[in-house]
Amino acid sequence: MYELHSRLKLVLYATAIPGTLVLSWLTGLIGLPCLIIGLLLFVSFFVVLPLIFRSSVTLQRGILFLTFITYPKGLDLTNPASIGLYATRNFYITVKDHDEDETGVRIGVWHVLPKNAVRRFKRELHVEQAYDEDEASRTANDLTPVSSSIGDNNEELQQLAPSLRAEFPVIVPENEQLFYERLLRVPGGTVVLYLHGNTATRGSGHRSEVYKLLRQLNYHVFSFDYRGYADSDAVAPTEEGVVRDAMMVFEYIANVTSNPIFIWGHSLGTGVAAHMVAKLSSMKERGPRGVILESPFTNIRDEIRLHPFSRPFRHLPWYDFTISRPMYDNRLRFESDKHVREFPQPIMIVHAEDDVVVPFHLGYKLYRAALDKRSRSWGPVEFHRFDRAHGYGHKYLCRAPEIPTLVQNFVENYRNAIY
Repeated sequence: MYELHSRLKLVLYATAIPGTLVLSWLTGLIGLPCLIIGLLLFVSFFVVLPLIFRSSVTLQRGILFLTFITYPKGLDLTNPASIGLYATRNFYITVKDHDEDETGVRIGVWHVLPKNAVRRFKRELHVEQAYDEDEASRTANDLTPVSSSIGDNNEELQQLAPSLRAEFPVIVPENEQLFYERLLRVPGGTVVLYLHGNTATRGSGHRSEVYKLLRQLNYHVFSFDYRGYADSDAVAPTEEGVVRDAMMVFEYIANVTSNPIFIWGHSLGTGVAAHMVAKLSSMKERGPRGVILESPFTNIRDEIRLHPFSRPFRHLPWYDFTISRPMYDNRLRFESDKHVREFPQPIMIVHAEDDVVVPFHLGYKLYRAALDKRSRSWGPVEFHRFDRAHGYGHKYLCRAPEIPTLVQNFVENYRNAIY
């Protein structure tokens, strides 16, 4: 009975517009030319357009990844200091999709140094003024996060500082990579690999706010642009491709340091994160110590149905046939509700109730799936909701006063735990 009711409702939605047009013509409210134009517009928008979408994997990828949306305009990604990320190294990694791939895909990466390292080496890094101005601004605005003595490797940095200063009296392009990697190897540190969502670049405003927050917590931060984005190679992104990009950046970090690595994914990046960590687990490779999922969804099928852009189409009887099923068949799935059952690391989910891009209940649904399907011997799963009254929406949970403490507690609880 419920299925019949649902089908009848779909038919009603699909025929509401043409039925209204025909009824208006029959009652003389509109003329025949208006009826014909109205029906043609309906067929073009609600039938032809979905059929074009079904037949074009290029269009499906374009709508999912939105690589053509870039902001802010004119951002020089080779100069992170232009957006306040001083003491940040820009470099590139070549990702080979298979053994026979000779050229590979070049992706742009940032490495943001933690605050305690910048404080000790600000002269060598030529960032004294930027650092002092930043600290003065934070003090004036009372933005200093919770302090911590766990995982901030201050003692190790203090012991190694004289020898590092002797070896690197000044940081220049020729020794920059070596210096940053030396700091990354200092024992007791923590690394966060940030996986951004679709649109724009690793330098977009809300993303740089996350990096600055993590820097203040004394974490090394890595962020990069997937293939097809920003200054990474203009290769059409796929799910397998962007997951491969993330794995290669993770592999680079893991090859340089034995310090614990955490993954932070936002929006589409949560799908990349869950898929990547599941893949590392299946390959028996070294994985992260924990995974933070900000504004996550269960899978692309659920997400696109509830996305604001799909509102005109979601009630059409042919919606699944023309939109969601073709994306699934073309391996654009990001099935986080499946992947969270495939890796044992602890998970922390944070989601705002007023998120209109990824509805709050999808994040909670993912949390329930993780609770119900993961082994009891695996790492815990946390869920933190943020009231809609705060107005954090889809992008600005990093501004919540409690976020630094939540992240810090999660990192400190699991930085030495292996599941």
